[in-house]
Amino acid sequence: MPLVVRAQQRAQPVIGFLHPAAPESYAPYVAAFRQGLGDSGFVEGRNVAIEFRWAEDHLDRLPALAADLVSRRVAVIVAGGQAAYTAKAATSMLPIVFSIGTDPIQTGLVASFNRPGGNATGTFQFNDSLIGKRLEMLRELVPKAAVIAIPLARGEVATPNRLAAAQAAAGQLGLQIRAIDVETQDDFEAIFATGRERIDGLLVPNSTVFTNGRERLAALAARHSVPAIYEYREFVTAGGLISYGSSNSYSYRVVGNYVGRILKGEKPADLPVVQPTQFELAINLKTAKALGLTVPASMQQLADEIIE
Repeated sequence: MPLVVRAQQRAQPVIGFLHPAAPESYAPYVAAFRQGLGDSGFVEGRNVAIEFRWAEDHLDRLPALAADLVSRRVAVIVAGGQAAYTAKAATSMLPIVFSIGTDPIQTGLVASFNRPGGNATGTFQFNDSLIGKRLEMLRELVPKAAVIAIPLARGEVATPNRLAAAQAAAGQLGLQIRAIDVETQDDFEAIFATGRERIDGLLVPNSTVFTNGRERLAALAARHSVPAIYEYREFVTAGGLISYGSSNSYSYRVVGNYVGRILKGEKPADLPVVQPTQFELAINLKTAKALGLTVPASMQQLADEIIE
């Protein structure tokens, strides 16, 4: 390879992409990230390189993966979910752009939304803040529901906040929350174990293990006749009953845009944490019919996407 070409390649900034997921399940969001990066004038292979590090549901791998990116002195680290906290612990110098669903102020990622301070900024998707609304929708679909199960990913920083939010919202609605510990997709069967007390519904929070295994989780819910509500429309297209939340693709497009702005010289401390202003409601009527549920016409009219 000519010396000039090698020199140009070395001059390209390198983005470290750190995530607890598996690459297959997050392909649409990586595409959205690349689109946001392109909107800022950066194209992978042309004027920027990306080093991907996937933990594939093994949260214990994240610290080593983060340390590797730090040692390579990447220009920016993109971090999703639990990886945001790992990246923050690994470096106070390298810029971090995150996409998370739990309040980044409460969990110590930033000082404020408008002026994050420090080396991290990104998008906050309000996922945990919408738990009460999801429970309301689930009870509207299943009026006699009394016990709602919430699977919680073991080891995630956001887990205690999610459980507290679910318990508070359930108390106001007269529902009982049953928390079920989950670490990998192999634990999904235990959510529906016949030896457990009957559950009337399932509230699935934003955790990588569920996104990675969304087809498997939706299939189990259908097999056990348990109505479930999710956070992203991708669960509904995979066979889930209903979802309500922000767009994960939009979030990663913003992340890409922010990375481009940082590569051009802006500081994470000065870039406000982006919060969504629109939320998507998706309903799978085929799944509802299989569960023997009638989706109210008023709910269907509000839906952004309906799968017949």
